Amino acid sequence: MTPVPHRSHADDLLSFIRASPSPYHAVASAAQRLEKAGFRELRGTDDWTGTTGGSFVVRGGALIAWYAPEGTPSHTPFRIIGTHTDSPNLRIKPTPDTGSAGWRQIAVEIYGGVPLNTWLDRDLGISGRLALRGPGGRTDSRLVQIDEPLLRVPQLAIHLDRSVNDGLALDRQRHIAPVWSLGAAEEGALLRRVAAAAEAEPDEVLGWDLMLHDIQPPGYLGAEREFVVASRLDNLVSVHAGVTALAAAATAAEEPVYIPVLAAFDHEEVGSGSDTGAQSPLLENILSRSVKARGGSSEDWSRALAGAFCVSADMAHAVHPNYAERHDPDHRPLPNSGPTVKVNVNQRYATDSTGIAVFASACERAGAPWQPFVSNNAMPCGTSIGPLTAARLGVQTVDVGVPGLSMHSARELCGAQDPGHLAAILGAFVTSD
Repeated sequence: MTPVPHRSHADDLLSFIRASPSPYHAVASAAQRLEKAGFRELRGTDDWTGTTGGSFVVRGGALIAWYAPEGTPSHTPFRIIGTHTDSPNLRIKPTPDTGSAGWRQIAVEIYGGVPLNTWLDRDLGISGRLALRGPGGRTDSRLVQIDEPLLRVPQLAIHLDRSVNDGLALDRQRHIAPVWSLGAAEEGALLRRVAAAAEAEPDEVLGWDLMLHDIQPPGYLGAEREFVVASRLDNLVSVHAGVTALAAAATAAEEPVYIPVLAAFDHEEVGSGSDTGAQSPLLENILSRSVKARGGSSEDWSRALAGAFCVSADMAHAVHPNYAERHDPDHRPLPNSGPTVKVNVNQRYATDSTGIAVFASACERAGAPWQPFVSNNAMPCGTSIGPLTAARLGVQTVDVGVPGLSMHSARELCGAQDPGHLAAILGAFVTSD
């Protein structure tokens, strides 16, 4: 059986994932946990002068949090944990009501690299946020989460498509509108259902960011329950580990050597090019402002950044037992053997030898294993926010991640011990050399 400390962490991870069906919910879940650890939310329009202790800023599906106790020198270097809150899925279009052949359906758009066959014949709910008309011409944002089997993308019966198993053929563009009722498309039907779930009136809704999620709860798999299976492991495993490490750093008795930072960005799965993505100045603006709020100068900001280091934590590929030839023959990570350090000399990952050394040292202090990962030369390599953060801030960065199977699937798999290993390593990384 999985050792108790790791089981406890995995249990908590499953609760976090279940409460976080969208990036906006993931941010809300993270903020709630940080508040319990004594952090407080700062808004961009607030006066941050003299702010110390644990703080965080929320912008949509992104969260930046840091801990700088009173008396921390303004030039103290940052130790940054970089993650992302979004996952590939199906997102509801602005005009959603559609249908065909007597079925009521909703129109969706593909978000990110979705293996669409994994979304077929699953019971789907709706989650995201609504933009509501507020008092005085203002707009308010409200989360909505419907964990009910409302929708389904039905697969064509094999009797009507004998080629269905020939490469798992699927028309990516035409046949992904989920069904949710019988009858002609009724304008406003979905809006009324979603507004009611958010305790709002349909005419209050001015816009939305809504998506579908598999309502099957996360859980364990295997003869000894040694695997975690869930939606959105990529990348809520890392977000949860980062929140855990940051909260632990805020309760540590030692004087901080670094200022621990959690940067949970949105839109990584589609290139990070948004005001909440890693390509934006969001992290740079917030961290520089935090230095100035503690009385620091531009020189202090430059010193804090020059001594900074970032661990970009995103899911990685475990060796697939049915497709071992797709992996590098000498780099075959396995679940429950520790997080991987991801290397690509063409800078799809930002790792170099100094990054490996920093991460390996943190693993030693945490008493946790790690594994190297390199893609097969014949296969395209993925990427993460690591190179973006390194290029944007000029900060040394190492790319790491928990190895798993079925990445980007509607239901992914990883080892039950590895999320706990990652949290312990990140905790050691942000608190000491």
